[in-house]
Amino acid sequence: MYYLAKGQSQPIVVAETLQKPNGLAGTADGKYLFVADIKADKTYRFDINKNGSLSNQQLFVDKGSDGLTLDERGNVYITGSKGVTIFNKQGKKTGLIAIPEPWTANVCFGGKKKNILFITASKAVYTMQMDVQGSTKNASKQR
Repeated sequence: MYYLAKGQSQPIVVAETLQKPNGLAGTADGKYLFVADIKADKTYRFDINKNGSLSNQQLFVDKGSDGLTLDERGNVYITGSKGVTIFNKQGKKTGLIAIPEPWTANVCFGGKKKNILFITASKAVYTMQMDVQGSTKNASKQR
C-alpha cells in the first residue's frame, strides 16, 4: 500500500505485509485507517502519523472485504458474502445487513444527511436509510 504526500511525485510504501489491500476508510478524527485485505481475509487498523505514514498495524477482525465504510459512532461496515457485517470500534460483530445475493462488493454512506447506506452487490444496488450518519473521512475503494 502506498501514500503520495501532497506536493510529492514519488509515493512511499506504508504497508508491505498486506497481500491484497482493497477497501479502506479513515476515522473522522484522522487518527486511524482501516484496511481490508481481501486475499488474507482480514481487516487491519493502522495509526495514521502526522506525516501520513502508517504505524501500529493491528488485526481488527478476521474478515476481509472488497469494500468498507465507517459511521459517525466508529462502527465499521464490511462487505462480503450475503451482506454487510457491522462491527463496533472494538471489533465485536454487532449486526448483519442481509442482502439476497451471494456477494456484496462496496458500501458507503450518502444522501443530504449522509444517512443512506448504499450497497453494491452482484446484480443490484441497495439503499437503506440509517439511524446514523457516515463518517466524514471515508475513502473510496483502492486496488
